Amino acid sequence: MCLDDKQQGMVFNIQKYSVHDGPGIRTIVFLKGCSLSCRWCSNPESQKSCAELACNPGRCIDISKCGHCLTACPHGAITCGDDDKPRIDRSHCADCSIPCAEVCPAQGLLVYGKKRAVGDVLRVVEQDMAFYARSGGGLTLSGGEPLLQGSFAVALLREARARRIRTAVETCGMVPADTVREAAPHLSYVLYDIKHMNSEIHETQTGLPNARILENFRILAEEFPHLPILARTPVIPGFNDNEEAVAAIARFIKAYPHVNYELLPYHRLGTQKYHFLGREVPMGEVSLNKAVTDGLQKTALDILGERVQIPR
Repeated sequence: MCLDDKQQGMVFNIQKYSVHDGPGIRTIVFLKGCSLSCRWCSNPESQKSCAELACNPGRCIDISKCGHCLTACPHGAITCGDDDKPRIDRSHCADCSIPCAEVCPAQGLLVYGKKRAVGDVLRVVEQDMAFYARSGGGLTLSGGEPLLQGSFAVALLREARARRIRTAVETCGMVPADTVREAAPHLSYVLYDIKHMNSEIHETQTGLPNARILENFRILAEEFPHLPILARTPVIPGFNDNEEAVAAIARFIKAYPHVNYELLPYHRLGTQKYHFLGREVPMGEVSLNKAVTDGLQKTALDILGERVQIPR
């Protein structure tokens, strides 16, 4: 029985068999909502805290052949475009349990986000207990910013640990300090994003300064010294793809001997989801030269040595 089953949160995906989001084989639970608005975000469906309607025109069998979504929408937010595909007027699209997606036979309309209870989520996570035991894996909370749904996230972590499941969180740190302190005792591992040490530059690309992020990192590193932390920097063209930016982050991390470091090269995965949500892709066609990442990897290695992890 799950003592926290009254706790519910907005979940947009549960991904099994991941090997890139913590040790071993993991199940990742993605929670919606984030304080930051990073221009390179590869999960745009995670940014808003509410359920969102999306359209994948490649799956649509054409309005002229179906049209169920037109009559199902109670707000008249869906019309037929010139290409015989749905057009969504999001100024009229309201959170109404989104019946238009339910009647779509081809799943051309889909919903990002669903309210789920703690016990419901953990029943899915528990299905792969054997893989966790053999590989040292477990549950990872991701997002969005999972700790933004503080009560739900902590309840998931607490119940998972009660079931002997190792736990991890991927966090940007832009959450209340009390939430960090409440979650930490129930964590086995932390993946913590540090994007830039210059607060003004950080704000131009993420929407917010970085003081709270750095303070919450210090709280984890100093108040919970036995908690393994992997600090990570997404290398973004025109933002932090330079030696000065990476060296500043590495020097900050160097003060905490139990913290490792990883550079994550910018990629364009997730671009299609912006189109599904009717949004422009903030980064456009920008790409990252591998030679730049290799050079920054050397910069980090010169400062942190073996504490730098090479992405798998």
